[in-house]
Amino acid sequence: MASEQQQIIDLSKPIVVDGTNLIAGRLASNVAKLLRKGNRVSVINCDRIMMSGKKSSIVGEYRDFLKINSIINYKHGPKHPRRPDRVIARMIRGMLPYEDKPSGKTDFARLRTYIGVPKEVKGLEKIQFEKAKIRHDTSRYTTMAEISRYIGGTNF
Repeated sequence: MASEQQQIIDLSKPIVVDGTNLIAGRLASNVAKLLRKGNRVSVINCDRIMMSGKKSSIVGEYRDFLKINSIINYKHGPKHPRRPDRVIARMIRGMLPYEDKPSGKTDFARLRTYIGVPKEVKGLEKIQFEKAKIRHDTSRYTTMAEISRYIGGTNF
């Protein structure tokens, strides 16, 4: 815990969060808190982030969400992310005051999400949030990559 607080103070380097075997909602809330404090945050391995619950119910809810679109023309929106890194970014954006305050947009601009580990952040120290780690067997969870495949995600 003390090492996480020391990294939060240093604003010059981005904080790299490894999303492997972390619960999506808990990860998103912790990252949103870091962004609100003024840190630059990069989330890697977004395809390995876990969603808790039955796979059929998660995919069913997301497919229902994808049916929401414009009556006039589907190109008018809303746009629904399908790739794991974009889904996580959108989840974090929902926990920021993005529409309410200008600071929410600047906070969101400091966020980077990646599938896998890009070469820009390979040498940096990675952290994981203890409160966001999965506590049970992995069979109770579904990865973001699996969900993305069911809802039509590509390019990962």
